[in-house]
Amino acid sequence: MAQPPAAEIAKRSLDAFYAAGGDMRVRVSMALINRQGGERRRELTMLRKNMGSAGDQRYFMYFHAPPDVKGMTFLVWKYPTKDDGRWIYIPALKLVRRIAASDRRSSFVGSDFTYEDVSGRDVSDETHTLLRSESLDDRPCYVLDNRPVERADYARRVSWIDSERWIPLKEEYFDSHGRKIREFTADRVEEIGKHWTVTHRTMRNLQTGQRTEVTFQGVSYDQGLPD
Repeated sequence: MAQPPAAEIAKRSLDAFYAAGGDMRVRVSMALINRQGGERRRELTMLRKNMGSAGDQRYFMYFHAPPDVKGMTFLVWKYPTKDDGRWIYIPALKLVRRIAASDRRSSFVGSDFTYEDVSGRDVSDETHTLLRSESLDDRPCYVLDNRPVERADYARRVSWIDSERWIPLKEEYFDSHGRKIREFTADRVEEIGKHWTVTHRTMRNLQTGQRTEVTFQGVSYDQGLPD
């Protein structure tokens, strides 16, 4: 069977990972673990709604715990053809701050995930090359080399895309010197409704020795969320 073009693989993976169903609701537990094993936790609810065939999306995230971030709210308006809108409400300061497009790859609430990791990127943000096909943990995968079009905090991202489920199972980020700086792994994958969902994922910062583990609980799709 002929392999699909690299950009098509990348697009299908982004759709499967960030746009499954018409909408999604999930309770998220986030553990921030430092090099010594010390742990800080975040608890939040995330809502995501696809806004039609044009590819627009809305994300809403509300933090429940710990007390110092309770009530903090993160809102994303995603657009496929222009910069996304990202805002964060900080209740302790009664402040709404817009997150500049140039900051989309900065840390999300102190974790090892970036804002872009949480709400996704556009396929045109990178060039894509299919390196090979291989198995990862007994799953058939396409291995892609992805390079940012504009200057970024990484020079190259290698991704292992499940060739049947289309979700990313592993990603390795490299700097301009070829050093691996971050690593993403999909630690648990479940079929929820008709959608393959990564319900436990880890991002490791190989420069600091820290990692962030994210668990999805109570995932539901196609609930008819209001605009």
